[in-house]
Parts: sequence; structure tokens; C-alpha cells
Amino acid sequence: MNLKKLIFTENECYKAGRKIKPKGIMVHSTGANNPYLRRYVGPNDGFLGENHYNNHWNQHRPSGRQVCVHAFIGKLKNGTIATYQTLPWDHRGWHAGGDANNSHIGFEICEDNLSGTSYFKAVYKQATELCAHLCKLYGLTENDIIGHYEGYQKKIASNHGDPRHWFSRHGKSMDTFRADVKKLLTVPTPSTPPTKKLYRVQVGAYSVKSNADAMLAKVKAAGFTDAFIKTD
Repeated sequence: MNLKKLIFTENECYKAGRKIKPKGIMVHSTGANNPYLRRYVGPNDGFLGENHYNNHWNQHRPSGRQVCVHAFIGKLKNGTIATYQTLPWDHRGWHAGGDANNSHIGFEICEDNLSGTSYFKAVYKQATELCAHLCKLYGLTENDIIGHYEGYQKKIASNHGDPRHWFSRHGKSMDTFRADVKKLLTVPTPSTPPTKKLYRVQVGAYSVKSNADAMLAKVKAAGFTDAFIKTD
């Protein structure tokens, strides 16, 4: 995961300063054909590129709206994919339009025209990695992850269809998403090598030292150079 940070300190949500204990993660997608992070994340840090319309979300009320999420996933100016954290993870966000704001970390995946296969695969992978990271950070499991539309079904979010409308075009769903996060959370247990058994051989005991010396010489001549005489 290519994780960067640019906290929206100018957003009214950040300035409200409310905290939550994260109990889940909500996946959103932006609903607009613009995969570049600079549309939402700003100002330019050298990687994002310039937003000439200055309509990013790091301002009091972006386009007059009370909105703010914890992260965005999309393209940098050079076309590579990155995740930008935009709120502290335990900050109460304005993303769900319901009670999930009090319990869930929310992030947006920047949509393209919904048909770009390589772009979708890249941001989908980045999103699963972000969720796995957050699950480890807050002791969550894949079962604590929902899409915005599932939040609406649970009556804890507003009536949106994301990200189902996009995922379904590429043969994915929130069920496959959760399964893919589970794979990242499942760390294989390293196998323990079997204990090596040693077999010791004693060739005899002698009351006459010269006889013991003669046998030792024979044993060493046979290749057992670490043989030695032990007295009782």
C-alpha cells in the first residue's frame, strides 16, 4: 500500500475535534469520473498536482457541503495509485450521513468512467490493503467492513448505492472484498522443523589402556575423527 498523509486541517469536520472508537470501516466511491486525487486532496504536496479549480476538500465547507472522510484512494499526477489519509483514524468523520459517523472509519475510492479494468484492479487492491491495515490497528475483522449501501440497509447511513454499482461491473462485491481482506489478515503459521534425532554408538569398554587406544585408532581410521576415550 502506498500510504501518504495530508490531514484536512481546514475542514470544519477536523476543527470540530470529535473523536470515536472505530468499530468498523465503510467503503465509499466518489460517484464522479475523475480518478485523480488532486480533485479531493489538497493543496498540492508535489505528488498530487495542482487543482486549478481549488475545489478540494481541505477547506471549511467544500462546495458548501459538510463532508469529510478519513482517506482517499486514487491517482497521483504521475498516474500511480496512492492512499491519502485525510483525517486521524479516530476522528469522527462526516461521510455516512447517519449513525455510522459515530463508529466507522470512512474512505473514498476515486471513480473513473467505471470501465477501466487496470485502474479498478489497482484501487481495489489498495483498498483491501488499507482495510487490512486498519483492522490490525483497531482489532477489527473483515466482518466489520461494509459498503455505503450496506450502511443504508442497516439504517446507519444515507441512501447511496456505492460502491456496489462499480464493483459489480468488474465481477466484485462487498462479499468478495471482505474475503480478499481476510486473506491479507490470515498470516500462515511458520512450520517447525522436525527435531533431529541423534544416535550414539559405544564400541566397547577396556581395562587395558593400550587396547582402548588401539580401538580408538581403528575408529578414527574409519572416518570418525571426533571419537574420543572417556574414563569412568
